[in-house]
Amino acid sequence: MTVARLKVRPAAAAREREVSRQDPRSRPVRLKDPAMERPRDPAPPAGTASGRAITAASRHGLDAFAFFVANLQTGFGPFLAVYFSQAKWTQSDIGFALTVGSLVALLGQVPGGAFVDVVRSKRFAAAVAVLGISGSAFALAVWPSFLVVLLAMAIHSAASCVLTPAIAAISIGLVGRARAGERLGRNASFAALGNALGAAGMGAIGYYLSNGAVFYLTAALVVPTIIALARIRAQDIDPGVLREAPPAEASPPSGQEGVRALLTNRGLLSFSACMVLFFLANAAMLPLVGSVLTLRASETATALVAACIMVPQAVLAVSAPAVGRAAERFGRYPVLLFGFAALPVRGLLLAYTTNPYGLVVIQVLDGISASVLGVMVPLIVSDLTRGTGRFNLALGAVGTAMGIGAALSTSLAGIMADRLGSHSAFLGLAVVGFAAFMLVALIMPETRQAEPAA
Repeated sequence: MTVARLKVRPAAAAREREVSRQDPRSRPVRLKDPAMERPRDPAPPAGTASGRAITAASRHGLDAFAFFVANLQTGFGPFLAVYFSQAKWTQSDIGFALTVGSLVALLGQVPGGAFVDVVRSKRFAAAVAVLGISGSAFALAVWPSFLVVLLAMAIHSAASCVLTPAIAAISIGLVGRARAGERLGRNASFAALGNALGAAGMGAIGYYLSNGAVFYLTAALVVPTIIALARIRAQDIDPGVLREAPPAEASPPSGQEGVRALLTNRGLLSFSACMVLFFLANAAMLPLVGSVLTLRASETATALVAACIMVPQAVLAVSAPAVGRAAERFGRYPVLLFGFAALPVRGLLLAYTTNPYGLVVIQVLDGISASVLGVMVPLIVSDLTRGTGRFNLALGAVGTAMGIGAALSTSLAGIMADRLGSHSAFLGLAVVGFAAFMLVALIMPETRQAEPAA
């Protein structure tokens, strides 16, 4: 009897499977055993660092902070020279004051980055920098004496050296490395909008009120800037993101080992060399365009120069988020190469364009390069310093390289323009830009690293 039952059961099971294939509704319902089910790790929600959800207040707070910081910095742009001239300053005094600011900005990049590395709260570092910039603007408006102005310019430059790496650190700590490109692109977009609207608003205030009122407004912008910073929740920022070691390493190096790792980092040294050449070619192009416009269209030169400034900002605001997404999808190397390629093309077009309005249109290429570098500089530095805990220090070092290139650029272009003419000066800058492009093509590695599996 037992053997007969064993023979019948396989046949019944076969009939059951045949019926199930013909009619899905007749399939037996099997209850799942929770103990046998393997739980799946939920994918981290969009815009998170280390799988932690980020509040909308923090995301929008960072948007607003980038916007108002750009507003705050706009007051220290071309309005300074106008303000000093109205105060009956000599050109030598104006040049000396601006030089003090430039020197502090150049020498303060590395100490500023090191300060942000040491300070545990990046929001605190950003707040100190914002208060320093606002206080400098207030001092310029209230006590425009020579010594006070020199001190204010030095404080502003030093605070800016802290503010830039602090924003980058907050951004990467907020969203994590996997989404850093998109977040940095969003920062650049809001900063471009802030620059454009700030320039327009301060220009109107200077025209209808006084140039001194521009600096009162700049000082007052500290209020919305600090409010925006306060909306970024401290618990949403992961302090370990910038210090995490690669999966193969047990722990990140610290102290002198971390600094030594930067000095022997081939990728970081290569990137710094590329940035020196880029700014050696780029920094003098817009001032040279302004001189050419003044000679060719003196009556409309001011409006055309303003347009040359606004066009790249508009391109930057629109394209920066796409640049960040492209860097995450295709890698850093092709995007960086594309941004560098726009520079020599721009120099060639400027050399052979005689129409003043054509010179303005060519500034679209400046916006492309600016959007690429605005995203890629902190992103590539973050990649290259992974596991060292020296992200902000390295970012300051690259900023110093950029400043050296920019400082030499204006002198190089001025000598070429005086001795050979503006046409030859643009061609010379284009050659340097092509050298920068080739340097990227030949020596820069792909720096994007695969994220470790959860």
